[in-house]
Amino acid sequence: MPDAAELERIAADLRTAADNGQPSGTVLASELSRGRAELLVEPGAIRAVLERLRERGFRFMASLHGVDYHPQEPRFGVIYELLDMERVERLAVKVRVGGGAPELDSVCLQWPTANHQEREVYDMFGVRFNGHPDLRRILMPEDYEGYPQRRDFPLGGEPVAFTYNESEMLSKPQ
Repeated sequence: MPDAAELERIAADLRTAADNGQPSGTVLASELSRGRAELLVEPGAIRAVLERLRERGFRFMASLHGVDYHPQEPRFGVIYELLDMERVERLAVKVRVGGGAPELDSVCLQWPTANHQEREVYDMFGVRFNGHPDLRRILMPEDYEGYPQRRDFPLGGEPVAFTYNESEMLSKPQ
């Protein structure tokens, strides 16, 4: 984990202009929390920020996952866990998006490991990733209505039956 001074240097670098005079992204906050370095980034800058962090050595995306902060607004969070394998440092990059129509730019072309993880966040929370090459459900049936990891999702109801190959599976010897 970067120490407090290094985290602030990273945040300051991300706030300044990158090559060609283009902004490298907007960092809204930086925090060392429970032994973990975290950056809160503006949603529209996520792709540029992650690319800049890759240039700084954070080349491995360990995970990408969603969070529902209901009833707070912006409601949804997406957290990108990055790792600098040479210095063995971890950095969490957080983005918050509103609950109305949550959208972010996809980073799976730059970070191939994000492909299935973005699909999972879409499937469970309903966050759309613009530019994703195959954004469809990955865990739930295609015709499933709703997003089961949302905090306001109704509990109970009818169980989902995955029966498309039930007879074939029952006829196989154990």
